[in-house]
Amino acid sequence: MSHAKKEKPANPGSLTVPFNLKVWMGGLMTAGLITFLFTLYKNPERAWHAYLIGFFYVMTLSLGGFFFTALNNMTKSGWVVNVRRISESFTAFLPLGFVFGIGFLFGAPTIYDWLNPEIIATDSLLQHKAGYLNQTFFWIRMIVFFVLWIAFAKKIVGNSLKQDETGDENLTHKNVPLSVMGILMFVVTYSFFSVDTVMALEAHWFSTIFGVYAFSGMFQSLMALMILILLPLINNGRLKGYVDMNHIHDLAKYMFGFTVFWAYIAFSQYMLIWYANLPEETFFFMPRMQGGWAIVSVALILFKFIVPFFALLPRWAKRTQAHLVAVSVLILVMQFVDLHWLVYPHYNEHEVTMGVPEILIFLGFFAVFMWTVTRFLSKNELVPVKDPRIGESLNHHVTY
Repeated sequence: MSHAKKEKPANPGSLTVPFNLKVWMGGLMTAGLITFLFTLYKNPERAWHAYLIGFFYVMTLSLGGFFFTALNNMTKSGWVVNVRRISESFTAFLPLGFVFGIGFLFGAPTIYDWLNPEIIATDSLLQHKAGYLNQTFFWIRMIVFFVLWIAFAKKIVGNSLKQDETGDENLTHKNVPLSVMGILMFVVTYSFFSVDTVMALEAHWFSTIFGVYAFSGMFQSLMALMILILLPLINNGRLKGYVDMNHIHDLAKYMFGFTVFWAYIAFSQYMLIWYANLPEETFFFMPRMQGGWAIVSVALILFKFIVPFFALLPRWAKRTQAHLVAVSVLILVMQFVDLHWLVYPHYNEHEVTMGVPEILIFLGFFAVFMWTVTRFLSKNELVPVKDPRIGESLNHHVTY
């Protein structure tokens, strides 16, 4: 089937952020801060566990935006050009993420046993791991990670923004080797970051694929949020002629693929530990298979894999807006549930703790993240209109 080539539409300009959205974001940020401070006063351990979930969730989205941008630069993908600015906007959170990361370092001794000298003195395994799990090296890793993330994102996204002004095609070509190095950097740093912050809560436990597990959830939720941001922009005409349901279809295929990948990695991690039946590995899953946590485990299987799998399987499902909105919201909610399932048994392994502090602190983090995203989009073009590959994106058609 042949398709006539489209002419480049009028420049869509930058985003105008509705006043009501600003009010909501400001309200949630304020509520999240007040809730965190109150919980910190009443129950510091609970406050820092909730902080970790919100912090890791939004850092995952921000780093996911960097990864998706670098991946498509590296592979020279043309179809993604017109939606790339959304993933680029996610990296705008990284400088603030650095601030939140430093704040977390001060609260880390409250929740990590390997930062408690009294516990270390009576635990031979923590003493054995002290060469890696110690406060000084933890601070160094966190700072180095953020310096690398911010530096690479600033250069790669900066080249894309500069091209909007100059039209210099060489900037696209320069981003290819930068993105290759950025992907290699991301693979190492994100894996260690997920281990250092989440897996290290259970310092006696280890999993060789935990970084991949975190990555699979990252990409699934990244696609969900990009779809939720793009659909309103399509409907209000801001991206008319640039982005249509063909682009959304491909993002939905990514979301479907990583729904399957998350289930594969989750099953692989569980199956190998169950089969080996070693006490030093199985103790992580034991509390998550009992009481209320067993219900959460089943809910993850149902609503993070089975329901999205069948909901995204047909072709029409990837091209129906209301349907995609519902599935995307479900995936974002279940990403939060997944992190809660990973983190909170360390706080209370006997019962599920989910209340106002957990919800409001998380929403506060999410509001800060969305504030940085909308601020970025309000200051820059919604589409990289001078990218040399924009013609491929303008004429993108999905046939399957």
